[in-house]
Amino acid sequence: MHASPPSSTKTLPLFHPTTLSKTYPFFFCVQGNCTSENMNSELVHRTHTTQTPGTNDLYSPQRGNPLQKSPNPLLYILREQRPLFVLIGIAIATLFFSFVPPRRDHHDLMIPADHRQVIQSESTRTLPLTRRVLISENHRHYSALGQVNAGGKLVPLGLKRKTLRILVTGGAGFVGSHLVDRLMQRGDSVIVVDNFFTGRKENLVHHYGNPRFELIRHDVVEPILLEVDQIYHLACPASPVHYKYNPVKTIKTNVMGTLNMLGLAKRVGARFLLTSTSEVYGDPLQHPQAETYWGNVNPIGVRSCYDEGKRTAETLSMDYHRGLGIEVRIARIFNTYGPRMCIDDGRVVSNFVAQALRKEPLTVYGDGKQTRSFQFVSDLVEGLMRLMEGDHVGPFNLGNPGEFTMLELAQVVQETIDSNARIEFRPNTEDDPHKRKPDITKAKELLGWQPIVSLRKGLPLMVEDFRQRIFGDQIRDSTVGNTVTSSA
Repeated sequence: MHASPPSSTKTLPLFHPTTLSKTYPFFFCVQGNCTSENMNSELVHRTHTTQTPGTNDLYSPQRGNPLQKSPNPLLYILREQRPLFVLIGIAIATLFFSFVPPRRDHHDLMIPADHRQVIQSESTRTLPLTRRVLISENHRHYSALGQVNAGGKLVPLGLKRKTLRILVTGGAGFVGSHLVDRLMQRGDSVIVVDNFFTGRKENLVHHYGNPRFELIRHDVVEPILLEVDQIYHLACPASPVHYKYNPVKTIKTNVMGTLNMLGLAKRVGARFLLTSTSEVYGDPLQHPQAETYWGNVNPIGVRSCYDEGKRTAETLSMDYHRGLGIEVRIARIFNTYGPRMCIDDGRVVSNFVAQALRKEPLTVYGDGKQTRSFQFVSDLVEGLMRLMEGDHVGPFNLGNPGEFTMLELAQVVQETIDSNARIEFRPNTEDDPHKRKPDITKAKELLGWQPIVSLRKGLPLMVEDFRQRIFGDQIRDSTVGNTVTSSA
């Protein structure tokens, strides 16, 4: 038998470092003694001590100095920090425009705060008069700036007032259309609801196509649901000719229409303004009439459908305010005149003007000693807007305290139109009040409002409108007749 040659390999002890490093590589790697053989084993522990600078590790973020990539460090800052610089610029601009008042020209500085002059806009002189908007001098300048709040005060240029969504019932009528003009000039979105019983689409034609204007043919005796912030409730025939034509419809409009609008205000949380009337005073025993006077109304007379209807509307408004917390405002409107009045609506100013233009005698009912107070429509609109934006419920008398007898009014119309116009006396109508004059102390103190357009200044504007509509219609009718005759 051959003896096996002695092995040349040397058997290492069990606890020799080499043997342990093969058996437990993790222990030695932690100690920082990893060999290439250890690194090729399945279990490798990597620490920051084993990472060689410059090693290409796909799972480790590559750090470097970003400023070294750009030749200009300033360009890098402007490029990488652009949003921060934009925010800083916006903040500086906001602060600047918030504290710097808007620039006003020399003409504005010469106009006192409470002084207004009714003028016709030069830019609309070439349009038909029915499309002209009569506004005050200061309101035209303010609307050009677009920075007037509801109370008539200037807002800093950087702070724009909230655009309101406003409902105007009866907005196609005489007063309503002028109110719509002012609200549109202010920048609000306006919804007009009208059944066109007395309203005219021609009063609003200049707003057609404006995205902030909407016209809905609807009768307020039926409910309607709209999302609005404010409600000006003007819908109701206001002239004797119209409200005597259908007395039941008149009182239904006053009661059911007001109920529906108050219900809408409750549902959407809108502020509600009721346009009441001086007729709630009836044939007054107190002169002039203050808001505290309860009136002297015949509840079964031919005018009571309008008088008592408005009194009921006031009652409903106050009940909704006290019982349900609805924000309401109440205005008692006295005799108002101006462009866009119905030509044959039976009210004294429109009657006199139309008769004088047509060369007809001016009809005075009774002895002509009855007194009335006449305010221009722009003054009324200003009062309504101040009342809506104010903090007081009312009621407030809105009228001109200048008092005229019917004979004096006829004489003013003669001076303005035709000095040779005759005056014809006729029997007085039933329940016609003998005196009517507002006490506007409350409006002066709480609203800062008072009318400034005198009868002799405002009446020529109304006469020009009536002349255009009366004789313009006649010219069109004669043209159509001649065309038909020639074609025949």
